[in-house]
Amino acid sequence: MLPTFLIHRSSSADGLRRTPRARRAQRALGALRVALSGALCAVAMMGVPSSAFAQNARVGAWATAPQAVAQHPGAPSFNRAPAVSGRTVRQIVFPTLSGSDVRVRFSNAYGTQPLVIERASVAVSLRGAAVDAASLRALTFGGQPMARVAPGASLESDPLPFAVRAGTPLAVSLFTREAKPPTTWHKIAQQTAFLSGAGDFVETAQASAYPTRFTNTLWLAGLSVVPDAPSHAIVTIGDSITDGMRSTLNANRRWPDVLARRLESAGRRDIAVLNLGISGNRLLHDSACYGERLVARFRRDALEQPGVRTVVVQIGINDINFGYVPPHGGLDCDVPHVIVTAPEMIAGYQSLIAAARSRNVRILGTTIPPGKLPPEREAVREAVNQWVRTSGAFDGVIDFDAALRDPGQPTRMLPRLDSGDGTHPSDAGYAAMADAVPLPLVLGGAK
Repeated sequence: MLPTFLIHRSSSADGLRRTPRARRAQRALGALRVALSGALCAVAMMGVPSSAFAQNARVGAWATAPQAVAQHPGAPSFNRAPAVSGRTVRQIVFPTLSGSDVRVRFSNAYGTQPLVIERASVAVSLRGAAVDAASLRALTFGGQPMARVAPGASLESDPLPFAVRAGTPLAVSLFTREAKPPTTWHKIAQQTAFLSGAGDFVETAQASAYPTRFTNTLWLAGLSVVPDAPSHAIVTIGDSITDGMRSTLNANRRWPDVLARRLESAGRRDIAVLNLGISGNRLLHDSACYGERLVARFRRDALEQPGVRTVVVQIGINDINFGYVPPHGGLDCDVPHVIVTAPEMIAGYQSLIAAARSRNVRILGTTIPPGKLPPEREAVREAVNQWVRTSGAFDGVIDFDAALRDPGQPTRMLPRLDSGDGTHPSDAGYAAMADAVPLPLVLGGAK
C-alpha cells in the first residue's frame, strides 16, 4: 500500500488552483506514485518464486544441463561432438508442462567464440526426424531470424504463440555455418537427435533430409512456456543416476521422467519436472568430460530455471569413487583424482542448501544408492547417508538407497533393479526411485 501522503489527491476544494504549474505538479506526483507503487511491489515480491503470484509467469517445461566438450587431441569419438558446419541440427525434447507463448534457450556457455544461429524453428515432432508441417514455426531473436550468442552466454528466442502439450515431443531445429565443432553440449542425452546433409533444412518437415543420428544435445538448453494455469517447476539435479544413464534410449525412463508421469496421473498437471543431471558429475570437483562441479553450476542450472520452486539433489557416488581411479595418459576424465571425506561432502551439500535458501527455493536431499564399494569407500557413503537422513539440514529427504538396495546385501543394488554395472539402475530401478519419492514432499508438504 502507498503511504497516505502519496495517495491523497488534491481538488479545487482543497484550494489548489488548476494552473499549468499545478497540473505539471500533479502529473509529476502521479508518475512518482506509479513508480513507488512498482518499487514497493518489487520489494514485496523479493524472495518469492515468480510462479507463486503471477498467473502468466513463465515456467520451464524442459531443460538440460550444458557442459563443455572435452578439448583433447586424443579424445575418443564418444567424447567428440559431431561436426555440424553448414548443416541443420534437429533435436527432440519432451516438455513436462502444457502452455503457450514458447521460448527456446540456447547456450554457448563453453564457447570460445560467438555462436551464430542462422535460422531456427520449433515444430511438433513425429516419427524420427519428421515433424508436423502444419505446426512448424520459425523462431526469432529480437525480431530477427539470426541469433548471435556470445561466448559464455545463453540466449532465449522471442516469445512464440505455440501450443505446447506435456508429453507431446517437439523438434527444435537450427542451422549454423560454424566451422569449428561445438564446444557446448550435453553429452549423454538418452535421446536421438538428427543432422541434415549440407544446407538449411530448418523448415523441412521430411525425415529424409536428416540422414545422420547422434545422441548428444548441441547448444540447446531449455524451453519455457506461459502455462495454462498457475504452475511451477521441480528441478532434479545430480549425476548419471539423474541423467538416466543406461536407461532405454528414446523411452523417457529416467526417474525424473517417471516422476513427471506420476504427478500427471495424480492430477497435478501444474508441475514441470526438469532434468539437470550430468553423467559423471561430481559435487566438489570439475571434470574435462563430466561438467563443472555441482556446487559451481547449481545456481545457473537449478536456481535460475524459470518458475523453480523445489530442487531435488542427487549426487555423490563419483566424488567417492574417482579419487581411486588410476591416472592414465591421454584424455583422463577422472582428473582430479582426489579422495574426498564425508565431512567435505557434507560441506558441499551445505553450500547447496545455503544457495537454495537464499533464493527461497525448497531443497530436498537424497541418499546415495549402493554401488558395490570397497569398505573404505562404503564407509564414506554410509556416513554421508546418515547425515542426509538425520541432520534435518534439507527441507526433506528421499531415500534412494532404501529404494534400490538388496535387503540381503545392502551394500549392493537389488539385481532386478541393477542395469548390470552395479552402479546405474535399470529401467525398473529408475521406476523404483520415482516411486520412492513421496508426492506430498515434492508438492511442498512437511518433511
